[in-house]
Amino acid sequence: MLPDEYRTIDFFTEDALPAPRVAPADAERIAAEHLGITAHAEALGSQQDANFLLHADDGTPAAVLKIANPAFGVTEIDAQDTAADLIASARPELRVATVLRRPDGSPRRTTVNTENGPAVARLLRYLPGGTLSGPRHLSPTTVAAMGTIAGEVSTALHGFRHPGLDRVLQWDPRHADRVVTKLAGHITEPDRRAAVQNATAEAWAQVQKVAAVLPSQAVHLDLTDDNLIRRTGTRPPTPDGIIDFGDVTMSWAVGELAVTLSSLLHHDGIEPHHLLPAVRAFHAVRPLSRVEAEALWPLVILRAAVLVVSGRQQAAVDEDNAYAKAALDREWRIFEQATRLPLPVMTGLLRDATGMVDAPAATGQADAPVRPLLRGLAADDITLLDLSTDADCMDHGSWLDAGTEDRLATSALADGAAAVATRYARARLTRAQVLSVASTATVPTGIDLWLGREAVVQAPAEGRVLIAAPGRVELTYGVQVLSLSFAPECRPVVGADAAVRAGEDIAHLASGAMVHVALREADGPAVPRLVRPEYAAGWLALTADPAPLLGLPAGSDRPRDGDLLDRRAAVFATVQGHYYTNPPRIERGWRHHLLSTEGRSYLDIVNNVTPLGHAHPRVEQAVSRQLRRLNTNSRFHYSSVVEFTERLTQLLPEPLDTVFLVNSGSEAVDLSLRLAIGASGRHDVVALREAYHGWTYASDAVSTSLQDNPNALATRPSWVHTVDSPNSYRGRHRGTESVRYAPEAVAVIDELAASGRPAGAFIGETYYGNAGGVALPDGYLAEVYAAVRRHGGLAVADEVQVGYGRLGHWFWGFEQQGVVPDIVCVAKAMGNGHPLGAVITAKEVADRYREQGYFFSSTGGSPVSSVVGLTVLDTLRDEDLQGNAVRVGGHLKRRLEALADRYGIIGAVHGSGLYLGLELVRDRTTLEPATEETAELCDRMLDLGVIVQPTGDHLNILKIKPPLCIDSTAADFFADMLDLALTQLGHGHTG
Repeated sequence: MLPDEYRTIDFFTEDALPAPRVAPADAERIAAEHLGITAHAEALGSQQDANFLLHADDGTPAAVLKIANPAFGVTEIDAQDTAADLIASARPELRVATVLRRPDGSPRRTTVNTENGPAVARLLRYLPGGTLSGPRHLSPTTVAAMGTIAGEVSTALHGFRHPGLDRVLQWDPRHADRVVTKLAGHITEPDRRAAVQNATAEAWAQVQKVAAVLPSQAVHLDLTDDNLIRRTGTRPPTPDGIIDFGDVTMSWAVGELAVTLSSLLHHDGIEPHHLLPAVRAFHAVRPLSRVEAEALWPLVILRAAVLVVSGRQQAAVDEDNAYAKAALDREWRIFEQATRLPLPVMTGLLRDATGMVDAPAATGQADAPVRPLLRGLAADDITLLDLSTDADCMDHGSWLDAGTEDRLATSALADGAAAVATRYARARLTRAQVLSVASTATVPTGIDLWLGREAVVQAPAEGRVLIAAPGRVELTYGVQVLSLSFAPECRPVVGADAAVRAGEDIAHLASGAMVHVALREADGPAVPRLVRPEYAAGWLALTADPAPLLGLPAGSDRPRDGDLLDRRAAVFATVQGHYYTNPPRIERGWRHHLLSTEGRSYLDIVNNVTPLGHAHPRVEQAVSRQLRRLNTNSRFHYSSVVEFTERLTQLLPEPLDTVFLVNSGSEAVDLSLRLAIGASGRHDVVALREAYHGWTYASDAVSTSLQDNPNALATRPSWVHTVDSPNSYRGRHRGTESVRYAPEAVAVIDELAASGRPAGAFIGETYYGNAGGVALPDGYLAEVYAAVRRHGGLAVADEVQVGYGRLGHWFWGFEQQGVVPDIVCVAKAMGNGHPLGAVITAKEVADRYREQGYFFSSTGGSPVSSVVGLTVLDTLRDEDLQGNAVRVGGHLKRRLEALADRYGIIGAVHGSGLYLGLELVRDRTTLEPATEETAELCDRMLDLGVIVQPTGDHLNILKIKPPLCIDSTAADFFADMLDLALTQLGHGHTG
């Protein structure tokens, strides 16, 4: 019996929809006899249909054979194929699994008999690349791309009409409540069944408030990770293909996005806030209306509930359907994540993400009270306690101390304040946790108040008492609820359900009492005192600033970091880039931790500029002391510049006894080249490839890093001559063959001399920092230095990155090579973040500079710079930070090497001490750089609380150069997060 041409599915008239039982041999017969293709059939998973990938004789995919569920009629199938053709035409940049056609243009489809009845079978275009299915964490760019495709499909299908769209599908959110009611009995666990039913009821009630005005149109309704195909070879995976049009129907347009969002929630490490890039991307292509924004998260919850009940039913009625059974755990994960936060919180977060923050809401700040909340307490009597990253009281790591808030409040009261109040909605650094895989709750939804004298809490306006219990009172305040919490020893003087007038006593508080004051929507959920910053916009939309109840001005809106980035781009040259596409705003550091304005703590793995650690008290005190006395230029006579330069020369071997002080590594390299050229009388310079030395004219001229300048090798001035990067891991000569680099470099130097252009200098990093901490081959510098000196040139050692004890076993990189250079350049670590650089050479070389003119640096060697330099050296010694680099660096390297044994993407662990490099490759034989994977890994590590960045010409090496004060606990956290991120990103284990 042929399926009725005009029949369409009504899910509620069907007992079940088991997938057609078709064996691969049957599929091959159908393809050959009915569709004109001889191929090998490979079964693919499906919830309700039977799908097969057809392979040609040579094994290449030829097409997909789709045998629809017998419940679906011909007109429905035609609607699906027409919709696919429409999208393919409207959006040519998308690959679409359209139906294959015969030479006459007719679709290659037929009707076949199955044990469940006649079913439509057809051939569809095969899209290579693979789906986004599986637990792999999806990056923000992938998530955004999914939202973009959903928006593009929605716009393409707008206005599409077809009789086959008139269907009643279980996946149509317009019927979600009925589907859950029908199928909930298949959830055998009572607690899970109740959770699904309750969430469905709440979400459905919210949707019904706007259902009548929600726009409807044709929708694909299954643009999920299972049905979006990644562009071949993209890393991270970027979708550009669409398959499976089986759920095409008429429904609410916003349901298209809700389906896509829900499919993301089972992926590793994905929380609801990670979906916002998809929402913004969809909104940019197909703007959401206010009512659609209100309905969106309820529809996500409804989709999740339908997935759970449908999956349980399908597994029960279709026992052989491995695809349906395998999906059960991830469907429950989707539901858990969809209901993780109260629905109104997610709706507020979505409004914020789409710029609809001006949507009507009874939030913002409290109305002016008729009477102040605390009788007799004026605003001038209250001291505001700032606990943000900007607060001076957070200095010296005090935010880490338990009881800091109470201590600061008690101190302010002792200084005469009648009361001390915190700020609403401003992240508290005191609540940040270091080495945390996720952000902690730092954003307050109310105000804490410490009292320095007795006070009477009075009703600020007419209202009704909702709760009156020891330590707690809630009463209405207009359309809001005013909540007061204090010690349980204090009992309110009013009873529950009592009507109160403005000024009526509510509670009597003793001196020293602490009270929490908060305002929330009357019909909203309970609001925690502190919330995580990623969700703060959603929670705060349900609250109001209670400061006006105390006579204090309401706080300004929470700062938006995007606004600051826009201001930066407007005035700060964009060539001066910043880490990350959406960087956290970092305004404070302490030791090896960096703190964002949201109170998120990050482990700093990248900052070799601050070897002592951020905000070191000795440096701060030394700078402050010197600034109170004198800061001028080095032409004046003062002691610190003498003491500092003496200390520097004591750290270096003979004959390096003379110091120039400058402000940066770039200046140091530039000056070193002028010294070498001046002393040698030769203007040609030999430099290593894949090196970075600075941005000044001369230092840039010898910089050959392709990442810093893609045209570096082609744009070198004629006086710069480069030799091979002596990289024993990925260079021309690897492993034991790396001994060939030095003779080849010597040959270049000899050839220059033979041509009449002997090199005046050879410059190179003494430990290959820019290449990721790769040690130079043994004896390399000894051979090259000897060659350049033989022809009258000088050896210049760039120690800017690796010097000052970072290598652990050696204070200077050249010590590892057993050589003494003629000129040493150093910077970065010298000032612990203060601009300070130096060039150290022999007196006779320094004296030759006078033949080129006069040298002076206004702030190089200033009193403050010199004091900073001395303090850094003292602290390196006193805190044994070089020894710490040996101990912690060795421990960390062993942890990284253990990861390399487990993850094939880790090609090598380079480096020494706390200058390490983790090189990522796609193939350990070819060493193909894993550039995009490294960038994605860095982004994921940021989300996990670690700041790390790539280096090297291919940007495939994690540069690991944290402050030298890092401890083993932090090193373990880094290794653990790296382990977690590599697993979440699907890199898998080697064995």
